[in-house]
Amino acid sequence: MEWCIADEQTPDEDLQRAMEWACGNGADCSKIQLNHPCYLPNTLKDHASYSFNSYYQKFKNKGGSCYFNSAAITTDLDPSHGSCKFEFIP
Repeated sequence: MEWCIADEQTPDEDLQRAMEWACGNGADCSKIQLNHPCYLPNTLKDHASYSFNSYYQKFKNKGGSCYFNSAAITTDLDPSHGSCKFEFIP
């Protein structure tokens, strides 16, 4: 099992740009909005991780990658926390 998360070494402006791209190209970014399960912790890295993973799970079987201009990395540790569940699609 593999998830796609933000690379901690990516500068904030690159993360922001990559997250906006993911959200504009099919990632489900509704859960990182205020009062939704993945809004907290309200950090760019956490929100970017959720959006990257959403995109990756949706498109990995159709050629999509976990790259985002080198802003993201894959992990085999489930990044879900509390009521925020990171999707995994086999």
